[in-house]
Parts: sequence; C-alpha cells; structure tokens
Amino acid sequence: MKTLSPRHLLTASALAVTVGLGFAGAQQVATETPPQVDQQAQEAANNNQPLGATVAEDRGTQVMPDSFADLVEKVSPAVVNITTTSVVAAPAGGQGPMFPEGSPFSDLFRDFGFPGMPGPDGQQQRRGPPQRSNALGSGFVISADGYIVTNNHVIDGADAIEIEFYSGKTLPAEVVGTDPNTDVAVLKVESPDPIPFVTFGDSDEARVGDWVLALGNPLGQGFSASSGIVSARNRELSGTYDDYLQTDAAINRGNSGGPLFNLNGEVVGVNTAILSPNGGSIGIGFSMASNVVSKVVDQLREYGETRRGWLGVKIQDVTPDMAEALGLGASRGAMITDVPEGPARDAGMKAGDVITSFDGVEVEDTRGLVRRVAEAPAGEAVEVVVQRDGGPQTLRVTLGRRELAEGSAADVSPQTPGESEMLGMTLATLTPDLAAELGVARDMKGLVVKSVDPEGVAADKGLAAGDIITEAGQQPVANLADLNARVDEAREAGRKSLLMLIRRAGEPRFVALPIEAAE
Repeated sequence: MKTLSPRHLLTASALAVTVGLGFAGAQQVATETPPQVDQQAQEAANNNQPLGATVAEDRGTQVMPDSFADLVEKVSPAVVNITTTSVVAAPAGGQGPMFPEGSPFSDLFRDFGFPGMPGPDGQQQRRGPPQRSNALGSGFVISADGYIVTNNHVIDGADAIEIEFYSGKTLPAEVVGTDPNTDVAVLKVESPDPIPFVTFGDSDEARVGDWVLALGNPLGQGFSASSGIVSARNRELSGTYDDYLQTDAAINRGNSGGPLFNLNGEVVGVNTAILSPNGGSIGIGFSMASNVVSKVVDQLREYGETRRGWLGVKIQDVTPDMAEALGLGASRGAMITDVPEGPARDAGMKAGDVITSFDGVEVEDTRGLVRRVAEAPAGEAVEVVVQRDGGPQTLRVTLGRRELAEGSAADVSPQTPGESEMLGMTLATLTPDLAAELGVARDMKGLVVKSVDPEGVAADKGLAAGDIITEAGQQPVANLADLNARVDEAREAGRKSLLMLIRRAGEPRFVALPIEAAE
C-alpha cells in the first residue's frame, strides 16, 4: 500500500524481510471458518454467484450494523493473500539486512551504513551474490474461474506469485495484465473447482459517511478486517486517472490490493495508499474507486493491456475571469490551449474552444474530461460540444488510442518590430532573432514579454519575462497594433478581461488579463 507521508505517498505492501537473527518471514494467521460458511461459499461459486449477493436482503432496512461478522463471513472466502518472490542484490558476507526495492526500512539502515546500501555519502556499499526476497500484499477474486485483482505495485518485478486463499489453500498465479496509471493488476489462477468470488459495486453511489469494510493482510499478519466510513470522495493523489475514496478504516502495509466493501458485500474500492507520518494507519486511507478499476479490469482481461480513448488536445480549467472574458455563464468546462495533429484537429477543434460536453455528458473541468475520454473506446466516434465565438458548436470526433499516441511528440508551435509598455508589461514584436534566442520556431508570430511590472496586473496573473503572447481575444496577434485593437474591442463589448494565449517554454496556456484600469 502506498503511504502519503509529509513528503510522499507510501504503498501498503507489507514486506517479509530477514533482519539478522530476527523475524524470518511473515506467516498466515489461521482463521477458523464455520463449516457452513465454507459450504455456502463453494455453492455460490458452483452456481457462479457472487458471495455478497444475499447480503442486502439479510440486512433489510438496517442503517447501522450491530456487527460486521455476517458480512465478513460471507465475503472473506474471496479475499486472498499474495506473496511474491523476486531476486534482489544481497549484502556482502551475509551481513546486515536485506530489503526489496522501495522498502520503508531502507532509508533507516542506509543512514547507518549497512553493507549493500548507499552510505550517507551516496557511495554504494559492497554487495554479495543475489538472494531471493518475499513481499506480501492482498487481493480479491472476481470470477469463479480464478481472475484476481490487486495493485500493480504488489506484483511489479515479481519472478513468482503465490495466492493464499482464506481456507489456507495456495495456488500459483500468472499476470494477465497491469496498468501502472491506476495501479491495477489482474492475475489468474487455475483451479479444478470454481472459486468463491465477489463483484464490483457502484462507487459513484458511495456517500460520505457510508459504512465500509476493509479486508486484507496487514503487515503480513494474515487475514484481518477493519471497518470505517467513507471520509471523502473523488480524491486525487498523483495520477492522471485518480479517483479515490478516502476512508478511516484501518489500512496498513500489506493491505495493498485488498477490497473495500460496502454493506451490500460489493467492492467499491481497491485499497492502495495511506497518508501517514510514520508508515502506519492514522485513519486516512485511499481506495481506488471501483468504477475506475472495473473498466481497467475489463480491458486487461480482454486484451491484456489498456486501450484508452485519446482526443489529442491540451487543456486547462476555465477560471471565473476567463469565463467572464469569453462571455460564458459559468466557469465550467475545459479550455483547449493547443490542438496538435490528431483526432481533435481532424474534427475541426481549435485553440480557444471550451469543451462543455463529451459524448452526451457535461464537462465540469479538465479532470472530468480526461477520465471520460479515457473511458471511451478507442476508434469510437463521439459528439463533442464546444463553445466558440459566443455559441455552442457540435463536432463529431473519432477517438484515437492514448497508449499509441503517448510518447509521440506533437509539433505544437505556430507563431513574432517595436517595443511598448501596456497592461503592466514591456512588450516587443517577436522577430526571427528573438525567436531563436527563446528557442522557438523562427517563423512564430506574436509579442515577447520583455519585463513585467511586479505590481501590475500581468504579474498578478503570473506572466513573466520570456513569455510569448500569440493570441488575444481568440485572434492572432503579430504586433502591438493587433494587441491594442483587441483591447479596444474587449472594452467596447463591456468586457472586464481580455483572454490571451501565451507560450512559455513551448507550452501554451490561456490567461485572462484585467483591462479595466489599463491605459
């Protein structure tokens, strides 16, 4: 499991380590299961029925459970412990501790200069021959034929993977597919008998305050359950597709990849990270929402990889002053800052368009648009509504595939005599020589920001020397006269701000610059 310390996020994968004379490995703690529970679980698997199917009926209209015991008994046969084995470099002479890469203990022992680890001066200590090391995590079965979901970081780099079921039975597993972007991995075991499994619930229906139950293998101690509530929704940590449920259910290292259940016995999250100053649970845990995970799992099972949609635009959120400058009723949607070669350009999208609807769903911000595009199948034609020239336009876009597009650098440079002060900046026309100095195309057109008044409106909006203004009022500007004309037009239209497209180090961004007090 990841853990967010004051400096970084930690995963919740417990590590079975060997430290000199001490602990030689994490062991499963046996948990007795009533025979009727095992029998009911196997019957459900034989009938291809998820374990939580009858939980809601048993619960009736009860809001606060007297106990979670019935729920734990029903779903626990589908929760598994995962042990991975990998080869790591060992200390010379067998001295000192050995840790898998990324162990939270490595910093501690590094400071004391143990062999095999960088010392305080950064120099690598002597290492002996490679040795095998184990790491532990959790997961859950999602089908009777043996598909298992866990975190990618639990099995990343593993040479061998072993699944231990609640009954104590163990089976080897193979990796079906992984997605580092959402930290999801799908494994497969082969069993002569159907395996008890659980299903995904609708994480969008999870409300702040709802009861949830986390199951897994914390700190290598074996099967464990903890309860809590949904503390927050839609948390974003560090990934493009992040959509985490925050919970105060105790989650520790080793819980990574384990399920977060609602009271209906459905998986609404995959336990992934914790926020902690010390590596242990302090009641702030994060589970990747099931509505994100389930779509990734479907693609990994079908293709062995993800196949996300790709629109091919650079975007930014619409701020209130940008909305006012554009005459929009509200600061919602995603503004296009650049359109390199790709599906969006082919469909006629332009820089300055504001995407307000994608495939029939309203777009609130850039994060929501990125998720919806990624969830749309590559090669599918979708309708996209943009605001342009004060009104909506509907464009039909055939999406590309993001995995193929990523890494291919798109050429995003259009656009460049005199010098003048206006809007809190000293501006000059971009010449070929200036363009060469700034590292942009010599034929780029626009205005170069030579300096910025630290107390002026431009400084307030973050403009800096070296920025290049290529558009104002959604029209190209090639010289100071063009910019003055755009300012006059905005004032005549009663606007308080003028929308400008600037480029900094080649990256485009829109800025709404106040013009009320400008001379």
